Amino acid sequence: MTRSLFVGLLVLCACGENRTYPSKEAYAAPAVAPLECVPNLDGRVDATELRAALGIPVRYLASPPGSSRPVAIPGATNPAGQRVWDLSIDYADDRVATLSASALAGHWFAASFPTGQFVSALDLGGTTLGVYLNDGNDLLLLGYASREEAPTLGKTLVVYTQPVAIFRFPLEPNKQWISVGQVANAMVRGLPYAGRDTYQVRVDAVGQLELPDVTFTQTMRVRTTTTIEPAIGNTITRRQVGWVFECFGEVARATAPDNELNDDFTTTAELRRLGL
Repeated sequence: MTRSLFVGLLVLCACGENRTYPSKEAYAAPAVAPLECVPNLDGRVDATELRAALGIPVRYLASPPGSSRPVAIPGATNPAGQRVWDLSIDYADDRVATLSASALAGHWFAASFPTGQFVSALDLGGTTLGVYLNDGNDLLLLGYASREEAPTLGKTLVVYTQPVAIFRFPLEPNKQWISVGQVANAMVRGLPYAGRDTYQVRVDAVGQLELPDVTFTQTMRVRTTTTIEPAIGNTITRRQVGWVFECFGEVARATAPDNELNDDFTTTAELRRLGL
């Protein structure tokens, strides 16, 4: 019996010495594509830091139509001496608007804008689309059109005879300009239209912007006053303040009621903020 056990042990040992274990490869993390744009916080926004991200949805917290929000355009100064705009109040009745830029090709009005690159909604409902060109020096608005060719409210197609400079690069404090868009033989809500739109833009401050879901440490405050002068009808003045951050673009916007006289208006007709 002792001999049998000994033989058995030899057999077991022999099997153990000759056993082959399958090799396993080491875990390799999946490749991560580098970000196309990384903020460098150099106190300016270059053309390469404000490229349209086509097809990428952007969510804004927006005040409901017909409502108003208090706003402090000047902001405040924190203990470190930095200007701070606090737009962090979480309003229960805010709505979520999801917008995205898209290529111009395929839209019914594409042929009217041969130099256009992309379109983006001018209104939170996405019913009217602005047509843009980033030529490396300026972000240009070429005109605008209704999303649909035959909407219920009537077709809109406005082509500026000369593009309007919405941004002139680099965006940096104390930069300002005036750009005029002449309109002829246009169509607005199904009616013939002609007129002139004058855009007065200035970048006048840098500071921290606090929103409900995120804080941006270095944003540019961009004031835009648009004077709309139709050939027939009353002139309308619209004041808008946007906060622009490198690589993200406009992350908040406060729009005053029409014909507001105060640059530092305290009540908005519309407030939109990047958020969840």
